[in-house]
Amino acid sequence: MNVAIVTVGDELLVGQTVNTNATWLAEQLTDRGCRVKRITTVPDRTETIAEVVGDYQTAYDAVVVTGGLGPTLDDVTMAGVAAAVGRDVTHHEAAHEWLTTHGGYAAAELDDGTTDLPAGARMLPNEVGVAPGAVIKGIYVLPGVPSEMKAMFESVASEFTGQQVYTQTVVVDEPESALLERLKQADERFAVSVGSYPGEYVRVSFSSTDSEAVAAAAEWFEARANLRTDG
Repeated sequence: MNVAIVTVGDELLVGQTVNTNATWLAEQLTDRGCRVKRITTVPDRTETIAEVVGDYQTAYDAVVVTGGLGPTLDDVTMAGVAAAVGRDVTHHEAAHEWLTTHGGYAAAELDDGTTDLPAGARMLPNEVGVAPGAVIKGIYVLPGVPSEMKAMFESVASEFTGQQVYTQTVVVDEPESALLERLKQADERFAVSVGSYPGEYVRVSFSSTDSEAVAAAAEWFEARANLRTDG
């Protein structure tokens, strides 16, 4: 299952907020065997959201959108998603009923657009907040508040499936440039994806849906590298 992640918010683009939602979602989706093909951050602009989400909706099996839900002027994600699939944003009776019955809100408190969703969308209850999410045509719209986003994603996590990917990491006390030939040999010898990530030490990862191939590649590489020995 190929998935794209779209995070919405001007505050992300100017560095006021760290985009932890994208990292968390990517990890969760990968753990479920999905392949995250794109992570994109867009501003609080209806047209931009519609353009990006619409492009990704046709290219990937699912799109997870987070941020920009609620009644304030910059909460335009639902309108953008609706435009992406050619729908209007309308009053959603299931969202209204859930908030009045389970959320404890009076009907008069919900005249601010909180219960407006793309026409025909499935409502996702917000168990730890107010603004509901939605699912429409493979697009999953979640809140931006991390605690709310995580709780809502857990309610639909079973809908994201794929073949388990196994990864093993080897930490090496050598410059990345010195490893190039061995990395190339590992890539050619084993049916795994090889990645190297420099820092104080170089982390070399081996990934595949075949756990035995991953283990064999890591063992082969460990025997030919100077490993980190200080824990």
